[in-house]
Amino acid sequence: QVHLVESGGGLVQAGGTLRLSCAASGRTFSVYGAGWFRQAPGKEREFVAAIYRNTDITDYADSVKGRFTISRDTAKNTVYLQMNGLKPEDTAMYYCGARNAATGKYDYWGQGTQVTVSS
Repeated sequence: QVHLVESGGGLVQAGGTLRLSCAASGRTFSVYGAGWFRQAPGKEREFVAAIYRNTDITDYADSVKGRFTISRDTAKNTVYLQMNGLKPEDTAMYYCGARNAATGKYDYWGQGTQVTVSS
């Protein structure tokens, strides 16, 4: 069983920065890719960023390109999301997922960390 724990969320003013962390049990990010998703109240969960297994290939939603960076520390079994230039519309619960390379689906999810950006 894979266990993911997000941290690093909080309240920040527009234009500020936060770094989210996703710590995984075992050697999860040696086996799985990783992604960040977010869900704002009343909205569906949406893709934010992904980093693929055993590569440095990344992918971003258009809304965060140039502002957010996803990275991975395999030795620490942790994935990060560096968020710069935060906007009020980035306010959401952010979730980390472990992506199965064979199916392309996210098999495991964390409980989320809240990000609130004030204007």
